[in-house]
Amino acid sequence: MPVDFTAIDFETANSHASSACSVGLVRVRDGLVVERADWLIKPPEAHGSFNPFNVKIHGISRQMVEGAPGWAEQLGDLRDFLGDDIAVAHNASFDMGVIRTACAETITPVPKLRYLCSVQVSRKTYDLPSHRLPLAAAAAGYGEFAHHDASADAEASAAIVINSARHHGAPDLPTLIKMTGVKLHTLKAIPLKL
Repeated sequence: MPVDFTAIDFETANSHASSACSVGLVRVRDGLVVERADWLIKPPEAHGSFNPFNVKIHGISRQMVEGAPGWAEQLGDLRDFLGDDIAVAHNASFDMGVIRTACAETITPVPKLRYLCSVQVSRKTYDLPSHRLPLAAAAAGYGEFAHHDASADAEASAAIVINSARHHGAPDLPTLIKMTGVKLHTLKAIPLKL
């Protein structure tokens, strides 16, 4: 099994995890990026306000997402792109929290997926003062990129895992996980309070 996975990154409109306003996805096959996808998402009305701080960081405004699909409408496309791949994200607890919370908010099923955090992989691979995405990506040999653009962040996260596999001599993701001692997690639904 070669180094195959899909990297994912979300941007949010505000501090509520269900306020996803953008997603970036990068498919990796045999250690190479083979496909990219990204789209805007209209956050749910209950959490649809755009915090000026968030807008300043990612540049996405309420007007930009007006005609975009909401979480429930875009979830099928997200599932289709991920397929059966292990999902990789930098600070994966944030991105998986977006999926869980947005599904709970819209009463849609949480996709069953396994995921890996590229921050944890970076910590086991590079000696850095901080494993923030720009620094870890630079250590992986990935040049400057548009940080906080969901697609660019997903690709930077992918670069970290691809380079880490090479660094450790891992022929596939399961071997990299074993060699680094990082944990492969499973996304679980948040129980709904009735």
